[in-house]
Amino acid sequence: MFEKLRPALLCLALAGTLPSAGLAADLMTFWDAPQKGGNSFNAAEPDKAYFEALAATGATWVRLTFSKWKGEGRDFLIGNADRYEGLPPGDLARLRSTLDAAHAAGLKVVVAPLSLPGARWKQQNGGIFDDRLWSDPAFAEQAAAFWRDLAGALKDHPSVAAYNLLNEPAPEKTTGLAENGAMTDLLAWQEANAGGPRDLPQLYTRIIDAIRAVDPVTPVMVDGGYYANPRALASWPKRLADDRVLYAFHMYEPYDATSAPNMKRETPLRYPGVTTDYAGGKTEWDRTTVADHIGAAFDWAKAEGLPPTRVVAAEFGCMRLWADCGAYLTDVMDAVEDRGGHWAFYSFREDEWEGMDYELPAGVKPGQFYWMTEQGKADRLPRNGKLMDLLKARMQK
Repeated sequence: MFEKLRPALLCLALAGTLPSAGLAADLMTFWDAPQKGGNSFNAAEPDKAYFEALAATGATWVRLTFSKWKGEGRDFLIGNADRYEGLPPGDLARLRSTLDAAHAAGLKVVVAPLSLPGARWKQQNGGIFDDRLWSDPAFAEQAAAFWRDLAGALKDHPSVAAYNLLNEPAPEKTTGLAENGAMTDLLAWQEANAGGPRDLPQLYTRIIDAIRAVDPVTPVMVDGGYYANPRALASWPKRLADDRVLYAFHMYEPYDATSAPNMKRETPLRYPGVTTDYAGGKTEWDRTTVADHIGAAFDWAKAEGLPPTRVVAAEFGCMRLWADCGAYLTDVMDAVEDRGGHWAFYSFREDEWEGMDYELPAGVKPGQFYWMTEQGKADRLPRNGKLMDLLKARMQK
């Protein structure tokens, strides 16, 4: 609908009857060509130097979460995820200042909370998965109110390229559905939960309606269910009604091999060749399997009449000290780029975890990272890792 209104809005802006700043965040065209970037999941606000370093890699965008930052209340910017009552002004000012720093470095930003009212991030919830948003309809209204307020506050900021409504939602988590089960099971689950509090597309529609009441322009990014699994996205019966939506997935499969627990095995699992439970059976992972798993999101989008530039691999990665990390990253980037989508690696200079900091060379062991960080010497860490060279080569094409 908004596309039909755009010419009239532009005329009003030129005539001076509509503030030109109101169009500053209209960045849907930014996503019309494949964009490459990184994730910022830091415990403290990144500064201009941080964003300049990310931009120097060739990145054009950053997926930024604020949820780890210490705020005025228990949950940064939300205040308290047990009951949302408004944006804490000091938190909002700090977020805007961080967005200013990213803008000064020439980066576009996707704002991505790890928590919403009723869905506090597990790592800030005593290790317990917070299922309230998916079981109590009252929290859907609070989530919509939070995003209405945040969109109203950020709609004119020139760096904001999208609102990513919630990082890795998992309404399926407590229901007994296998995360990578048979597609027939995923489809049946989606149908059985349609119209209820676990209906993720319905929740997104409600939040987007609230955003559009104050901001008709800024793109919205939505993660598929079950921690942004592309197959969960592909189980949705249809695309969302809003035309300014990007559909995101995360890629760490086969998780048994790419994740930290694999590094604790006496003999870590290798790629290609690792076999895992998948789609109701067993699957051996190689570049074809990776492409097929990622392809589920692109195939669904194509069937829904969406171009590939509406699909985003918003996170992907592997443990930097894993022997096969380079081969895995290459296969993921190949798969996304072959389909014409966007990507953002995880993560850039995370300040409290080194596992996927690809700038660090293999010679920097975890203990050294943590010791230097505790000593306030993190800026002295060597940053000549070959894995980052691999990512830079793709971003600088």
